[in-house]
Amino acid sequence: MNSLEQLRQAEQALLEIFSGIDAQVKHNLQRVLDAFRHHRVGAHHFAGVSGYGHDDLGRETLDKVFAEVMGAEAAVVRVQFVSGTHAIACALYGVLRPGDEMLAVVGSPYDTLEEVIGLRGQGQGSLIDFGIKYRQLELTAAGKVDWQGLSTAINENTRLVLIQRSCGYSWRSSLSIAEIEKIVHLVKQQNPNTVCFVDNCYGEFIETQEPTHVGVDLMAGSLIKNPGGTLVTAGGYVAGRADLVEAAACRLTAPGIGSAGGATFDQNRLLFQGLFLAPQMVGEAVKGTYLTGYVFDKLGYPVNPAPLAPRGDVIQAIKLGSAKKLIAFCKAIQQYSPIGSYLDPVPDEMPGYESQVVMAGGTFIEGSTLELSADGPLREPYIVYCQGGTHWTHVSIALQAAIEAVGET
Repeated sequence: MNSLEQLRQAEQALLEIFSGIDAQVKHNLQRVLDAFRHHRVGAHHFAGVSGYGHDDLGRETLDKVFAEVMGAEAAVVRVQFVSGTHAIACALYGVLRPGDEMLAVVGSPYDTLEEVIGLRGQGQGSLIDFGIKYRQLELTAAGKVDWQGLSTAINENTRLVLIQRSCGYSWRSSLSIAEIEKIVHLVKQQNPNTVCFVDNCYGEFIETQEPTHVGVDLMAGSLIKNPGGTLVTAGGYVAGRADLVEAAACRLTAPGIGSAGGATFDQNRLLFQGLFLAPQMVGEAVKGTYLTGYVFDKLGYPVNPAPLAPRGDVIQAIKLGSAKKLIAFCKAIQQYSPIGSYLDPVPDEMPGYESQVVMAGGTFIEGSTLELSADGPLREPYIVYCQGGTHWTHVSIALQAAIEAVGET
């Protein structure tokens, strides 16, 4: 069977799941529209101010809209956040103090957080450099949260629990909202003062609720991922309990300035419009993960999540088994990207990553992972992480080339 026929069969098999995704998109869009209407968003909110960014009505309204959409008390949505890692770091530095303990409850954190914590590198002002203790609860052999271990894991000085929602560069299931709610419940039972923090990258609008709807105190993410709707050119957000959000904002700017500063550089319209489009764009990307998982499972490759399993983020992992196939897959995705289709991805060092990484991303916004992209570290078992896609039909076209590039197992 050729690659085109394989994809046609997959599309037919997934029709019911695609219909369910469309219903969820409608639900999430209703939530966004309600917030826009409640805060009376109008064209006058698109104008920005210069300099310090004081009294930026658009920025202040966007923060309120975003908080309502996310089920949070407050939010700061800023183009000054360089990345999701930067937003997460601001949240961690805002909350934690010397002598506090941070406990990661879903095994090892994403590569780019290792230097923030102090697990790699030295002398750059990591959390460990500042006297913050770090501990992690390993996953079970099945790659799941160690629920039994978590039930007794919280100490008196455990100030913050780090919950990484997405699988990152690990072979595990991304967390569902129900699992996150269970983590919060177990943590708060042991110490009500422990802050439950979620790295929400890749997870926004995947389900009909966000972590802050189910008791999470604070979360952070990137605007060039899900909530930017593929339009926002840079930035990130922090959302949650108002005092904790302000503490994070004080790390982004300075104590005494916090959320009151920061020019928006005439980006307000894109920030609002990206949020409006986000549910639809995420829905298309999720369809793409199902399609990718389905066809590569049929080709004999281990895939995570499983072909028909519920999704926890916009990432589909495929265990390709060799560096040659990993590079070939990324080259095929690049060749069927709208931007830079003529380029060949090659493995290279990336700031913040432990291993060399090969990345395909012919995206309109550099590094946007809600647009179709694929990447993976050059280390065994050579897993490619395929994510995003503004419309599933683009994913299907690119997959045809990827199937032909790597073949069956």
